[in-house]
This record gives sequence, structure tokens and C-alpha cells, in this order.
Amino acid sequence: MPDIADSLGASKAASALLVLFIPSRDRSDQPIDQGYWVEEALKALGLMFGGATAFPQGRGIWRDDAQGGKLLFDEPVVVQCYTSENRIEQKVSELRDFLHRMGREARQGAIGLVIDGDYLEIGFPLEKLPTAQQPKVKKRS
Repeated sequence: MPDIADSLGASKAASALLVLFIPSRDRSDQPIDQGYWVEEALKALGLMFGGATAFPQGRGIWRDDAQGGKLLFDEPVVVQCYTSENRIEQKVSELRDFLHRMGREARQGAIGLVIDGDYLEIGFPLEKLPTAQQPKVKKRS
């Protein structure tokens, strides 16, 4: 079979599909600035891999086992880009930094992505909310 890319006159052929899920809520079920994270993901993937496409919100659910199996409904935006395995390997450190930053700053239990059909989930520890500071009791002399 002839090379399809050559037959079409394509100047670029990328066979690795990277899919990233941008959440709409944090693990406490509070809304996050999803638009900000979609823009950040598009910029990051565009710089690393040459482009990306965001698709409208879907409807999903995630089970947070660190919270006793609590079900969290979500309306994620799916961002995808085509690249090569070689390019992913070259940019893995930058990709990791972005994914971990989004996970921490958006207060996620996990960030999910798919690379070439393999689902990868980066988990984040359950952070306890700070307790109100108790006033110090003065010692009697």
C-alpha cells in the first residue's frame, strides 16, 4: 500500500494521540476556572507538540477513593493533539510539570490523560483543609 501521507501531499504525519481531560470542579466539588485551564492546556500542548484541539464539555464522573469512594460529577473539556512518541519522550518533563501544576492548583484528586490508547492517571494526595487557629491561652503567673 502506498504511503498515504505522501499520496495526500501531507507535510506532517503524527501517529501518537494525546488526550487530556480538563475538569470543571475540584475534588471538594467546587467549580474551578475551567476556561483558564483549557487555555493553559492549549498553549502548553501547542508549544510542546505543535497544536491541540479542545472539544466542548462532556459529562463524566470520577470516584475519589481517598474520600471513601465519593462520586464526583464533572463536565470535562477534552483536549487532544497528535504528535509522535519521539516528541512526547523529548517533552515528557515539560508535560509532567504542566500536568502536576494543573493537578495541584486546580485541587484535583487525579489528572487523567490517554496516550496512544493507554489511560494514565496522576494521583494527588487528599489535602486537609486548614483548621482555624486557636487563640493562645495566657499562662497565669
